[in-house]
Amino acid sequence: MAPMRSCSLPAVDDVPASPGRTYALVGAPNVGKSVVFHRLTGAYVNVSNYPGTTVEVARAPVRFAGGATLLDTPGALAFPSRSDDERAAMRALLHEDLRAIVQVADAKHLRRSLAITLALAETGLPMVLALNMSDEADARGMTIDGPRLAQALGVEVVRTVATTGEGLRALAQATTRARSASAQVAYPAGVERLIADTAQRLAERLPRAPIAPRALAILFLGRDPEVEAWLAVHAPGAMRDLVLLREDAERRGGRIASAIAHARAEAAGRIAAVALASRGAAPMRSTRIGRLVLHPVWSLPILAAVLYLTYLFVGDFGAGTLVGWTEEQLFGGTVNPAVTRFVEAHAPWPWLASLLVGDYGLWTMGVTYAIALVLPVVTTFFLAFGFLEDSGYFARLSVIANRGFARIGLNGRAVLPMVLGLGCVTMATLTTRILATRRERLIATFLMALAIPCSAQLGVVMGMLGAIGFVWVAGWAGVLVAVIALAGFLAARLIPGRRIPLVAEMPPLRWPVAGNVLKKTWGRLVWYLREVIPLFLIGTFAMWALDLLGVLPWIVERAEPLVTGWLGLPKEAAAAFVMGFLRRDFGATGLFAMGSALTAAQALIGMVTITLFVPCIASVLMIGREQGALRAAAMLAMIMPTALLVGGVVRLALAALGVA
Repeated sequence: MAPMRSCSLPAVDDVPASPGRTYALVGAPNVGKSVVFHRLTGAYVNVSNYPGTTVEVARAPVRFAGGATLLDTPGALAFPSRSDDERAAMRALLHEDLRAIVQVADAKHLRRSLAITLALAETGLPMVLALNMSDEADARGMTIDGPRLAQALGVEVVRTVATTGEGLRALAQATTRARSASAQVAYPAGVERLIADTAQRLAERLPRAPIAPRALAILFLGRDPEVEAWLAVHAPGAMRDLVLLREDAERRGGRIASAIAHARAEAAGRIAAVALASRGAAPMRSTRIGRLVLHPVWSLPILAAVLYLTYLFVGDFGAGTLVGWTEEQLFGGTVNPAVTRFVEAHAPWPWLASLLVGDYGLWTMGVTYAIALVLPVVTTFFLAFGFLEDSGYFARLSVIANRGFARIGLNGRAVLPMVLGLGCVTMATLTTRILATRRERLIATFLMALAIPCSAQLGVVMGMLGAIGFVWVAGWAGVLVAVIALAGFLAARLIPGRRIPLVAEMPPLRWPVAGNVLKKTWGRLVWYLREVIPLFLIGTFAMWALDLLGVLPWIVERAEPLVTGWLGLPKEAAAAFVMGFLRRDFGATGLFAMGSALTAAQALIGMVTITLFVPCIASVLMIGREQGALRAAAMLAMIMPTALLVGGVVRLALAALGVA
């Protein structure tokens, strides 16, 4: 099947207009669905090279069919569905008015992809198969006979490379003429009789079901929760008899889901053997490097090197060089003096001048903190984060972290929301839905709320401690890891339930696509400018009002015994912790602004305490939405005392080591 080099997509007039219905992208995690979605619609979703990125269904009008829309469903490893991602994909198949399915498959893992193809074929919906990342399959010495594969499946098969646009025009055209697959899995005789009996009963009750009765029967017998919920609504009269039929069959022959999965895997293997050949090429360099990244010994020094390089780029260059220029030269030497002179000359009331350019002025504190101190660091952090994200390293990080996460009742997949939390804890809380159980989501959410700093706060920490020395950054990180380990260990034993083993797709380790990294960085910077800067201004106004009313000095005075005695910080640091009630990163910036007033030890104590302090307001609201108001309140009640306790313990430990 010859590759297509054109990156352009057909205009709406180039292909037949379809009814105003919906097309759905379906496939395993990490196969490039989000990139295909962007290419076919022009809309941008979070294009990432690790599993679990697309948690909710994205929707946008397609370019190739007038009046139609395209869904980007979450990654599904198998059907019947088990995870939240798979359940969301199944929900789309059941509840959307689908014209056709576009399965995006990883050409390098053809057998695994075809198991999903066969499950989708059973739905009876028109479909087309996109063999994505075909260039990487070529580099591995794999040859896929597209026509033979298309004949075996009974659907069109299109070779694509979504990152470059190769084959996307052909895919768009094939989608408009998609047809139902002819390939069918032959299950064991007993299972086939059970499927036929169940399908007949459903066909009688549901003459116009969204998917074929045979597919409904197979999914019901495999205990798909979404199908069971759908049938309970649309065929309530048949549910009791169907459940009894399934339970009786499982008592006599074991779990039906296992027989379904085994038969599909064998059928997928047979089809793949017909279409797949290997030229026996040597392993790609990226494959060899990927093995080193997962090596029991080499993975740890590689991880240390990745972290150190990130520190050099974000902490040294971003928080040192860039912040030094923006804060001292641009704002300190030019912008702020000019703004101050203008306001003092034209403000009709002293209180207005104080509000704008005073010690807690909207410009001198709010805008300066957000733009001069935090924005350069956040920009470099987002660039570094996007680079690692698109390279495929984070997927390997989940494997590396799996053993350690097992000790806190989680599997390695939980590292993904936590790494995302370094960007925004609020959105990372939403992505805990990729975890299989409510228990895992609760533990991960609590640990993120307690000890994972968002990008803005992390940038401030690296800027302040990095200027002192890398050892102080490492000390801060070590304390947080210890807190996460202890809190997770206790949570895993106090919260009932069991740990789910790690099952994850492994993407290729690749050099990141510059366009993806820049788009994600820009999108996150837009989020920062829209969401964070207004909160900085609100926080600054609150501080100004508290100072004007005399409340802030009162709080500082009352907090002095705790701040100066237990934490060993200057009493002025109490103001930063007041700001921390609004946003942790704002509080961290308050400590950063104290600069030389803090010793190295005090900087470490302050940053540890503020990192473990209350999450931002948006995070609290998201936790309440995902876990409920009572659990959110309980988390806050545990987090604040823990932060102060750990900060004091760090002070005592530093004193014992003779570090002043």
